Amino acid sequence: MGQYRVEGFQRDLEALGISLSEGQLGQFLRYYELLAEWNGRMNLTAITEYQEVLKKHFVDSLSLTRVCSPAQIGSLIDVGTGAGFPGLALKSACPGLQVTLLDSLNKRIRFLEAVIEELKLKDVKAVHGRAEDYAATGSWREGFDLCVSRAVANLSTLSEYCIPFVKIGGYFIAYKSEKADSEVSEARKAINLLGGRIKERAEFTLPDSDIRRSLVVVEKARRTPEKYPRKAGLPSKEPIQ
Repeated sequence: MGQYRVEGFQRDLEALGISLSEGQLGQFLRYYELLAEWNGRMNLTAITEYQEVLKKHFVDSLSLTRVCSPAQIGSLIDVGTGAGFPGLALKSACPGLQVTLLDSLNKRIRFLEAVIEELKLKDVKAVHGRAEDYAATGSWREGFDLCVSRAVANLSTLSEYCIPFVKIGGYFIAYKSEKADSEVSEARKAINLLGGRIKERAEFTLPDSDIRRSLVVVEKARRTPEKYPRKAGLPSKEPIQ
């Protein structure tokens, strides 16, 4: 750990109300190393420089603390997790979380499984599949306290992927850029139709940066109608309007 400068990372986390043990800090650094190593063989992220990974992936993922306390959440699913952001970063910071990482590309799942094994993380699994299939029936449907996603999709589409996973009384939180006004406005019908309601939208700058972020917090108020999510492909091709 001595070869890495971590003071800025620790200050950023303190600004978010997060304190990591030496062991957890070591996990994040090893996560970075594995990300850089695997990214040489497959395209996991365009962000690979050490300080940028810390800020734009790790700190950004952990900015969830702006709207909720991850340590008080039981089960979490990260839809379209990619290289594990935000779900795996949240797991590393909050070991008590039960985390499911869902992604449609198997190469990403192989990477996540390698990270989970290397970091010796418990109560976390990486699953290859589409949200439309897993949210349709079974124990996954309305089975999670919290669904998060940093996936690149408009909020209406993302809501159809994510809200069906959430228990009544639970939450879906979408990570968005600062320019999300029109998305939020256009997604209100879809969110309501899917059984949710917008509870909060938090806008802020990541610590010690000019990177603007927005977290859209959707509370699950009612059961999602059985017809949603629609079959694979439709939520993105024909978003609910």
